Amino acid sequence: MQLVFASNNQNKIKEIQQLIPSAIEILSLEAIGCHEEIPETANTIEGNAILKANYVTKKYGYNCFADDTGLEVTALNGEPGVYSARYAGEQRNAEDNMNLLLENLAGQSNRTAQFKTVIALNLNGQQQLFTGIAKGKITTEKSGNQGFGYDPIFQPEDFQETFADLTLEIKNKISHRGKATQLLITFLSEIK
Repeated sequence: MQLVFASNNQNKIKEIQQLIPSAIEILSLEAIGCHEEIPETANTIEGNAILKANYVTKKYGYNCFADDTGLEVTALNGEPGVYSARYAGEQRNAEDNMNLLLENLAGQSNRTAQFKTVIALNLNGQQQLFTGIAKGKITTEKSGNQGFGYDPIFQPEDFQETFADLTLEIKNKISHRGKATQLLITFLSEIK
């Protein structure tokens, strides 16, 4: 079985391919000739994952899965949420995003937050959603040099370190993306 992962991030694609059953071949967007930027215009994380998966299935005819992720901060009413990647502007700069978030949380005692990943799978005319959540809090300063995005300021529950301080192996076991991916893998493993 072939399954398109609506991504051109080769590291993500290799990681997924190692995790899912060997009977399933993962294809990148590039492999199917999709070179355009898929619009992410929904106002929810679920909506963007669905938009990307549906785009590939409708335009290219492949079974497909796509993911979207957001950081939801309690004191900011769920911001940056669906706008996490471009919180500080369309340049999508992680440093700018973190700085703006820390600035917006200045003086706040409630720093609880969660990362949320939703994977939308279009398979044989059916759509499934898989959600992974990592709860934690926003630190007052950056720490660590692993990972990407908001990892240097997100401290997961039951840890003293930020995501950026943890090894990729540990982070993948407890992260939002890791949890959503595990649900996808379990579902795909059960298909005969």
